[in-house]
Amino acid sequence: MITGLASDGGTIDVMTTPRRILLSLTSHDRIGDTDRTTGYYVSEAAHPWLALTERGHTVDLVSVAGGRPPMDGLDPDDAVQRRFLDDPAVRDALAGTPAAADVDPSGYDAVVFAGGHGTMWDFPDSPALQRITRGVWDAGGIIAAVCHGPAALVNVRLTDGTPLVAGRRMAAFTDSEERAVGLDRVVPFLLSSTLAERGARLEAAPDFQAQVVIDGRLVTGQNPASAPGLAAALADALTA
Repeated sequence: MITGLASDGGTIDVMTTPRRILLSLTSHDRIGDTDRTTGYYVSEAAHPWLALTERGHTVDLVSVAGGRPPMDGLDPDDAVQRRFLDDPAVRDALAGTPAAADVDPSGYDAVVFAGGHGTMWDFPDSPALQRITRGVWDAGGIIAAVCHGPAALVNVRLTDGTPLVAGRRMAAFTDSEERAVGLDRVVPFLLSSTLAERGARLEAAPDFQAQVVIDGRLVTGQNPASAPGLAAALADALTA
């Protein structure tokens, strides 16, 4: 280990042998048949990126379809989001992300699925995301997902045919939260209910309160408020 300077002015331990992490973003930019735009939720990408890069890890961006992924939920007053979007390497990466179908999961120590409502349309049935998830998991890597990001996991099956989430403790955007934002009848399915149908053991906090659940190599967060906690938990898990 070496000592580095954190964004808050404190010190952090930085790994001398960096890990490689894949940060996956949605390519879907429309909420159902409405006129509302969507995309990946910026804070849910920015917090993992910062926590990991500050510890010396390498974070690569990918989107389902490739190219520039659509953004949602940008808060220009959030210093973490500003650092993410102002970073030259991130700007270059967001200008032309590789498509998930073109990504080889070997060599990645973790994959992070950022949320945003767009994920509900293009994450679940993406064979490429399923292949990446299974590849990282089978190699002993960590799977992390926050808010609607766990949509990537609803149809992932392990090599023995078992759903990856079966029997595992998880957090995800709740049905109650979906009703609270008025989209429970717009999204193609309710995320928490569907994960539960696959055998996941959902552990929910009150609506819009932070909740991070760690079950072995699966790290999940409930909502945008959970992004900082998920980022810290993932960074700690990679160090361990």
